[in-house]
Order: sequence, then C-alpha cells, then structure tokens
Amino acid sequence: MSLVLGLLSHTLNRVLWYSGLRKGCHVPRSQAMEQDKALEVYDIIRTIRDPEKPNTLEELEVVTESCVEVQEIGEDEYLVIIRFTPTVPHCSLATLIGLCLRIKLQRCLPFRHKLEIYISEGTHSTEEDINKQINDKERVAAAMENPNLREIVEQCVTEPD
Repeated sequence: MSLVLGLLSHTLNRVLWYSGLRKGCHVPRSQAMEQDKALEVYDIIRTIRDPEKPNTLEELEVVTESCVEVQEIGEDEYLVIIRFTPTVPHCSLATLIGLCLRIKLQRCLPFRHKLEIYISEGTHSTEEDINKQINDKERVAAAMENPNLREIVEQCVTEPD
C-alpha cells in the first residue's frame, strides 16, 4: 500500500510541478515544452527494432529517455539531439541503427526540427566516423538508394501490428 501511495504522490507532484500549480517548482513554459517534445521523440524511437535481434532499441537499452534532448531554436522549431549506446563497443551495425533513428524521426516527427544523432561518447570504437556518416545528408540519401539497405531499414522502423 505504501508503494502505491508513494507512486501516486510522485505522479501528483510531477503533474503539479509541470503545470506550475506547485509554488516554487514552476518549470518555465519553454522548458516544459522541450521536455514534452523529448518524450514524444523517445516514444517514436523506442519501438525501432534492432537489425539483428528480435528486440526493440528500448529493450536493448540502446535508447533511453535520457538519451533524447530537445532545444527550442526558433519559433516552433526544435533541435533534436539523440545519443544512443550500441550494445557492444565494436558493434558493426551502429551506423545502421543511426540510419534507422534518422529515417524514423524524419518520417514521424510532427514538428519542424533539426536532427543530430550521435553515439554516446566512449561507447564505440569508431564513434567519430559513424557520427559523421549518420549526420551527413548526402551519405544518408545514398544509403537509402541502396535497395537492400532500404529494405533492412524499413523492417526496423515499421511498427509491429
């Protein structure tokens, strides 16, 4: 019973905090909006499937809520930063995972955005090279022209029925 009351109290405090009804704990409107957008982004990417396992990126902890950052950069425009963590430091599919993240967000985000995707610092042996690849529009476009690669990306980003 105390666990339920604790969870209820925590939830109520967060609702009051975000709404500004709790004195001294008001989150500025833009910050609350950024937090809402970050949760919206996470909800989109968490269901992406791993290219070689039957699990989602969320289940494998490749992406977590804390790996998503959203910053307002203009009127109704946001910078979305994703920092994902491959399952092993030498993961050969890290570039493909980054490509899947980019494609799904480009298709599904309902607001204007600039997108930056990175491998979490120190979690991959070739993170700098991969970061350059997944943030280069020309390389992403070229990758998606490859029918085999496009099919794999589609399988990863398509929502299960």
